[in-house]
Amino acid sequence: MFRNQAQPLVTAPAETAVLSLLLAEGPLSRVELARRTGLSSTAITKAARPLIDDGYLHELAPERTAPGAGRPVNPLAITPDREFFVGVKISDDRLFGVVCDLRARVRATAGRPLADHQPESVGALLAELVDELLDSAPAFRDRTRHLGIAVSGDVDRGGGRVRFSGRLGWRDVPLAEMVTASTGLAVTVENDVKALTIAEHWFGEGVGTGYFALVTIGAGIGSALVVNGQLVTGAHGVAGEMGHISVDPAGPRCRCGSVGCVEAIASSGAILEAVRRGTGLGGLAFEEAVEMARDGDPVAREAFARAGRAIGVGIATLVNLIGPERVVVSGEGAGTYDLFGQHIKDAYAAHTFGAAGTCPLSLRPLPWEEWARGAAAVAVQALFP
Repeated sequence: MFRNQAQPLVTAPAETAVLSLLLAEGPLSRVELARRTGLSSTAITKAARPLIDDGYLHELAPERTAPGAGRPVNPLAITPDREFFVGVKISDDRLFGVVCDLRARVRATAGRPLADHQPESVGALLAELVDELLDSAPAFRDRTRHLGIAVSGDVDRGGGRVRFSGRLGWRDVPLAEMVTASTGLAVTVENDVKALTIAEHWFGEGVGTGYFALVTIGAGIGSALVVNGQLVTGAHGVAGEMGHISVDPAGPRCRCGSVGCVEAIASSGAILEAVRRGTGLGGLAFEEAVEMARDGDPVAREAFARAGRAIGVGIATLVNLIGPERVVVSGEGAGTYDLFGQHIKDAYAAHTFGAAGTCPLSLRPLPWEEWARGAAAVAVQALFP
């Protein structure tokens, strides 16, 4: 079924360029592929041939690019069902799993509630979930060799380890090794926001951009950056963390130990704490704080406004540094965007420099299954060196 179970599908630069471009933007003609990659038509044909032979690419029916344009061309396209990929997002209280095809389209979903955060029990439950997903269609088990796992925190993708996850209470967990042993799949572990960014850059709002950013708001504030078409990880794997930019030296202490971080002001927990402190209602739930703000309570409204200003300043900092073509704002906190969206936009406009301020912000609410799809997109990347 596969040329080599353990090795990347493509290794040569030409094959890598052709496959990656077709995954994100295909179908494309050989002429267009040559123009976009800078390769000769002969090199394109040579690179595509083994991928056609292995069933990853196929030729579409001939078409003319324009009236009178001469001989029709046969565009090359991805064969989506040639290989499948499992993605799992580990949240605080649940596992979300998907099976995706080569175009990262979701073909099956399943989930499991988490009883505890012990790595061994999470790993065992994850293996059960993978079995359920692979058994949900006859072709999945035979055509799946890669599993992506998305988890919050500091992840060593190359080593397959979760170095630290505050929300799970994990330190130095060899997650890839554990899950490979129980599933037999090649496992890639990635930070959840970075995984979501990969999916959006390859298959969503960021397709075709060289510079792209994604920001998530909710229980935490996350972000990830794409520069020159590549996800930025930095020397230590934590580059692009907008949530820990300090925007108020006199602000509250963050769980990271610093003061006035965006996350310490704008996470759902920080907003709730500000409303509780300002109203004296210590037992208030976040949903109640939201309703208070929507009903016009001045303390609640100011807590959301302050959060919006912090997020806007944080996004402006990212935009000033890398100049993305597009910024997507997502996360579970997108459901309360009506309470701080305008404050985000105002602070963003006030703090961006020059032409950087023309970069659009787009709100894109994404369900948890999309985070699992992000993990599957990371698994798709395992086809490449």
